[in-house]
Amino acid sequence: MGAKAAHPHLRARLSEMGLSLGKHARLKRMLYGHGPGGGTLLVLPIDQGLEHGPADFFENPEAQDPAYQFELARDGRFSAIALHVGLAEKYFSEYAGEVPLILKLNGRTNIPPDAEAFSPLTGTVEDAVRLGADAVGYTIYVGSPAQDRDFRQFQEVRAEADRFGMPVIVWAYPRGEFVAKKGGRDSLYAIDYAARVALELGADIVKVNYPRRSEKDRDSPPPYNQLDLTPDEMFHRVVKSAGRAMVLVSGGEKISDADLLKKVRSSMDAGATGIIFGRNLWQRPRNDALVLTRELHAIFRDYVQPP
Repeated sequence: MGAKAAHPHLRARLSEMGLSLGKHARLKRMLYGHGPGGGTLLVLPIDQGLEHGPADFFENPEAQDPAYQFELARDGRFSAIALHVGLAEKYFSEYAGEVPLILKLNGRTNIPPDAEAFSPLTGTVEDAVRLGADAVGYTIYVGSPAQDRDFRQFQEVRAEADRFGMPVIVWAYPRGEFVAKKGGRDSLYAIDYAARVALELGADIVKVNYPRRSEKDRDSPPPYNQLDLTPDEMFHRVVKSAGRAMVLVSGGEKISDADLLKKVRSSMDAGATGIIFGRNLWQRPRNDALVLTRELHAIFRDYVQPP
């Protein structure tokens, strides 16, 4: 099959993002030199150990050893692996040059309630440069009562990333009691808003969840509470709100292979640059994960885009 042309005007192009030379070079390496290539991104995150605790590794005990994910990222030809500084310092040296690194710079445990959602720094942009990373990741909890601190902290990270020519990927997550009262974290209103916030705060790439329809949608502010859109149409709006920031779709909890592949295809049709799936891949046995990864590569070949 040839390159797919669905919504080509939506998908952010590297040449149109106004990037510095350092950012451009690092992003181009991930988009075209590693992974599926062709301007797509297939990212394997392993930040769940901090965010969720060791419970996520029970389904596949092999995955508790970070070497499992590094080998999956290398052998499955991923565009990058995303993790915190401790794992990078202790494991990345064996895979440097083979798997690009995205260093996650902030995080939190899931022990405090969402109402207090705030992720303090766990690393620095200078750490990312020292470790040979090609991008940094930062979680912003849009709508949290702590978002004023979050915005100030992110501004400092963004300024350092600009100084070092390091691309910034924002995990744009709606959180907190006020979000819950306006349709919930998975509503189109919340995810659309989060994507726009990430763009306006300076994200180069935005990581978002796929919006879901529910009865809570009626609690969203207008006009969202009056829209009658399919999930695919909703995600199309989210990509539009992200503008010239590239969009990555979060995998979330493990789903069936068929649902996963459908989600990826729909996301790419809507203008996403790629996916960042963790549990949906490394919670599977190695051979099953590699088979599924080859299917993802086949999908991405339909969405090749020049720089």
